[in-house]
Amino acid sequence: MENTAFRFEYKPRTGCEAMCEALLDEGVEHLFGYPGGAIMPFYDALPDYPLKHVLVRHEQAAAHAADGYARATGRVGVCVATSGPGATNLVTGLATAQMDSVPLVAITGQVGRPAMGKDSFQETNVIGMTLPFTKHSFLVEDPDELYPTMRQAFEIARSGRPGPVLVDVPKDVQFAACEHNGYRRLKEAPEPLESPALEAAALLLRKAKRPLILAGHGITLSGAEMELRLLAERTGVPVVTTLLGISAFPEDHPLYIGWPGMHGAASVNRAIDRSDLLFAVGMRFDDRITGAVDKFAPNAKIVHIEVDPSELGKVVKPTIGIAADAKAALRCVLAHLEEPSDGCAEWRAEIAESQEPEKKREDSARDEYGPIRIMAAIKAAAGEEVRLVTDVGQHQMWAAKFFEFTKKNSHITSGGLGTMGFALPAAMGVAFAYPDEPVWVVAGDGGIQMNLQELATIRDFGLNIKVAVLNNGYLGMVRQWQQFFHNRRYSETPITGPDYEQFAAAYGLSGRTVREGDDVEEAVRWAQEQDGCVILDFHIDPEANVYPMIPSGMSVNEMIEEDGA
Repeated sequence: MENTAFRFEYKPRTGCEAMCEALLDEGVEHLFGYPGGAIMPFYDALPDYPLKHVLVRHEQAAAHAADGYARATGRVGVCVATSGPGATNLVTGLATAQMDSVPLVAITGQVGRPAMGKDSFQETNVIGMTLPFTKHSFLVEDPDELYPTMRQAFEIARSGRPGPVLVDVPKDVQFAACEHNGYRRLKEAPEPLESPALEAAALLLRKAKRPLILAGHGITLSGAEMELRLLAERTGVPVVTTLLGISAFPEDHPLYIGWPGMHGAASVNRAIDRSDLLFAVGMRFDDRITGAVDKFAPNAKIVHIEVDPSELGKVVKPTIGIAADAKAALRCVLAHLEEPSDGCAEWRAEIAESQEPEKKREDSARDEYGPIRIMAAIKAAAGEEVRLVTDVGQHQMWAAKFFEFTKKNSHITSGGLGTMGFALPAAMGVAFAYPDEPVWVVAGDGGIQMNLQELATIRDFGLNIKVAVLNNGYLGMVRQWQQFFHNRRYSETPITGPDYEQFAAAYGLSGRTVREGDDVEEAVRWAQEQDGCVILDFHIDPEANVYPMIPSGMSVNEMIEEDGA
């Protein structure tokens, strides 16, 4: 969106001014970064422009914060770093965004053109390094190309299947005089979607007796939550979400049955195994969903709608594969299903019956000290508007399973890359995007320590982020695998950490330690009522496990469902 509130009466005189104006013309408000020698000209120009820069404490955190901002808003996130180690520190964040289809633009400084290729101080080939996990990378050596290249980077990042784009700018190019050089969009808006394949997909959905709608992150990326709900309600078909699809469909809706895969609900995995149609939209059949592919949904026809055509048939061969944006595709399908129908009431009843044992186990655990009770307490204290950002590990699975997500796009996590250390900086991006809404982090005692330094950034900006550390003294998910498959040989998984209550105080923040026997609900309410950032350190059972669990190479119907099984 063009920024009309701020315009210069003169053309950019230097490359760094062209960069700033391009950011403004893209509607950028926040950028997350860390300065250094090769990006210094850009930082010198920055104070003259109404751009809100957030100084992080590590460049990886800049990428994750931009990622969180992008996931929360649907807009392109922006991160900035200098050359050499500054650029290399962005790598994990860029790979995280690429795996989860998150639109980012990363701006990196580079050594001056005369020094390139000579192993100069803080020189790295950031283009070559990031090509495998960016959507596109630019090295801008012509100052006149800076403005249009920056604009093009944003368009590439958000178009089609979103992803990260890197713009590497030599220091002397930032200093150099340049012309504005204009900007032309890459392509016109797409025509309204119509396809015989979508009509055929609608017919399959109408005729199926045991269908499931499998909704992924593409629903959120395309803003198709309403269309998804209409499709489910018009057909009566149960809805399953992927891990990244969680919160694309309200979990208190009677047609929502959960999420599947390695640690998903056993009842959902069995439903997939028994289904006769999987109507998959905006997802890529990740291996954590499918288990053994040759045994996945053996009796089901598969409709696969995905914006990236390279995903069609890559893992699971679809009966009908359609390369299309989720929102446009679902609207077209709905046009072929104008009359409501419900031919799968018996199927829903069968699924509901299979869910009863899970619900009983969950209900019996709600009063016990542990993850289920903690998740329920956070939801009760924070309310319906809460956005939950999780790290990676056992706690991530517990949050996905036991926190009821009813607000759209309220679940933010690292899925494809499984990046520990993601949650705290990503929550900063979410908090900058929605400063008046409650933001909670749920992390393990392993992952939280990977970017714990960002508490300083959170303090400096007064961000209202609440942090729940599920502290079991282990790298919990790895320990769980060691328990099941390595005879409890807990090699390098016990882990120590600080006293989080004292650590919070050292940053001028509030904290509290919570142990078995303490009032979980009171502690969470106390945290929610405090101004600014609060850390709650929940000491939980060191050998608590996530169930079910599908061993590697097994199908979704071959699960470990309880201790000793």
